[in-house]
Amino acid sequence: MQKVYIIFICFLCWFSTIGVAQHKNKTEVRELKLNLSRSTVRWKAEKIGGFHEGSLNFSSGEMKVENYSIKGGKFEIDMNSLTCTDIKDKSLNQKLINHLRSDDFFSIEKYPKAIFEIIQVVPNPRAEAAGNNYLVKGKLTIKGITQEIEFPATITFKDKGGITAFGDLKLDRTRWNIRYGSGKFFDNLGDKLIYDEFSVSFLIIAE
Repeated sequence: MQKVYIIFICFLCWFSTIGVAQHKNKTEVRELKLNLSRSTVRWKAEKIGGFHEGSLNFSSGEMKVENYSIKGGKFEIDMNSLTCTDIKDKSLNQKLINHLRSDDFFSIEKYPKAIFEIIQVVPNPRAEAAGNNYLVKGKLTIKGITQEIEFPATITFKDKGGITAFGDLKLDRTRWNIRYGSGKFFDNLGDKLIYDEFSVSFLIIAE
């Protein structure tokens, strides 16, 4: 009887040890909120003989994180926050902003937000030592049109649980039906041609 009792106690200890190990290994998906005051978006568009550049603000954002892995996320950009930083004359600056807000470009009155949703974030097999350690795949919606994009980014997981991410990418505006001044759709534009690709750089801080 005593032998059976000892075996039973050993079994309970073994079972409880497994339970503790499973509890320790259990992962939890956390939701981090975007720090709106510290996160930024910058843009640059080039044309024959020049360029324009400026900024945009995030209006909201969150990321789902499990251990040191990003499982999802969604970010909204306030298109009404669009600015141009290279034109110093206020009148000319506002003229450009009004044009970018129009249906020739972003139709901001109809579509006041651009949205990016994360599909997948995986380690970048071609990462350099200086950064771009992850590949981000997601869906970008501009003017109500959703297209899948993929780009490299430098992502750092902070000790206190936050994330910092930054990167640079190029987007072909014609994928979102922004055709004004595009050589793909209009002939003989001369010096009025605007290149289809524009650059976006971002800094994301989620806590």
